[in-house]
Amino acid sequence: MAQLLRAATWGLFPSRSYCSQKAKGELCRDFVEALKAVVGGSHVSTATAVREQHGRDESMHRGSGSRCQPPDAVVWPQNVEQVSRVAALCYSQGVPIIPFGTGTGLEGGVCAVQGGVCINLTQMDRILALNLEDFSVVVEPGVTRKALNTHLRDSGLWFPVDPGADASLCGMAATAASGTNAVRYGTMRDNVLNLEVVLPDGRLLHTAGPGRHFRKSAAGYNLTGLFVGSEGTLGLITATTLRLHPAPEATVAATCAFPSVQAAVDSTVHILQAAVPVARIEFLDEVMMDACNRYSKLNCSVAPTLFLEFHGSQQALEEQLQRTEEIVQQNGASDFSWAKEAEERSKLWAARHNAWYAALALRPGCKGYATDVCVPISRLPEIVVQTKEDLNASGLTGTIVGHVGDGNFHCVLLVNPDDAEEVGRVKAFAEQLSRRALALHGTCTGEHGIGLGKRQLLQEEVGAVGVETMRQLKAVLDPRGLMNPGKVL
Repeated sequence: MAQLLRAATWGLFPSRSYCSQKAKGELCRDFVEALKAVVGGSHVSTATAVREQHGRDESMHRGSGSRCQPPDAVVWPQNVEQVSRVAALCYSQGVPIIPFGTGTGLEGGVCAVQGGVCINLTQMDRILALNLEDFSVVVEPGVTRKALNTHLRDSGLWFPVDPGADASLCGMAATAASGTNAVRYGTMRDNVLNLEVVLPDGRLLHTAGPGRHFRKSAAGYNLTGLFVGSEGTLGLITATTLRLHPAPEATVAATCAFPSVQAAVDSTVHILQAAVPVARIEFLDEVMMDACNRYSKLNCSVAPTLFLEFHGSQQALEEQLQRTEEIVQQNGASDFSWAKEAEERSKLWAARHNAWYAALALRPGCKGYATDVCVPISRLPEIVVQTKEDLNASGLTGTIVGHVGDGNFHCVLLVNPDDAEEVGRVKAFAEQLSRRALALHGTCTGEHGIGLGKRQLLQEEVGAVGVETMRQLKAVLDPRGLMNPGKVL
């Protein structure tokens, strides 16, 4: 298939290399015309504004320079065949390929450090198959989390992985996304059943076999698991088969404030140890609560706070609420607020999802630097308390917020990007936090990924043999090193 794709592509232009004439910031005209022949002239852009938009995500990571590094061209394929032909074209000419979804990443994953072609997959936005009886769905890259759940609204099913941003589902698979519901429903690694992937040379791979959507398998290597979290460095995900879950019969949310960070995080551990089947348990420090009150017009106590949510039958919820209330009261919780109506719950979780923007509003004109770590639950109180002390002593403006139910939390630091000394202190703080997590047998990233920002930390986490094994896998699938170069490894 790859040979046929390359042959079809090469027929669009002479056999000489179209990158040989590449000027700085530009691909040669014939190569751009070849791209247009594949996807149509209106679906290719070399405009500066478009390229710069596609060369950055929500992070401050910008590659080797201080400014974002845009791709040389952006293309919008309409189907998997066009993706395969564009990939084969780029592969034959040695042009880097950068996949692009909604641009909501936080580790510089879409920065075009070597130029190349950005493949924006958002116009492939079909729900290809919905298997209600099998609890599965197949979606293209342009389908976002909210769009899928809107489509499922009357089906009795839903997709619970919720990173906050309305990210594309294939992008969430590529970054191994997680979120507020992970404590009960797992992360993307637990909810992806199959992937359709265009490999760098244009070949098409179905990681679990074409059309398959089984729940378990002992058939060979776990190719699906290999591509989940690969951050666009091994291929382009053009469809993902996802596991769906029954929508809960009843839902109740709650907030409770605590006298200290220690008390709030201790309560989290105790709730989990008591086997209370909490669906969400989120921690916000007092700085974050103050920001959310202002930004989202809440009236919560300015104190370390837990946001909780419970799913199940009415009878089961009553038991869960009673047990949780007993546990948090033993840790000094106050200001309970239960939200049983959908509108109340929506307002509460909207405030949590807008925490990033609430934090940015604490210091107008500055940028946000977000980092995350994840540790074993037993070490969570230790690292969160120490991080809070470090943050208070640093003189930096920042907040702590996290999915503490699975040991994962974030620091959002506000920084003036034009102040080199402050930027340096922020990066040093983030590295110190990651190394503390590693020392506690955790990971340097629970859900943001490696991207540009944590490549050295990945080496420290998995060791020399682990990194070398990853490099070998990368070399087999992408021998020319064209897929999202400069990321992860």
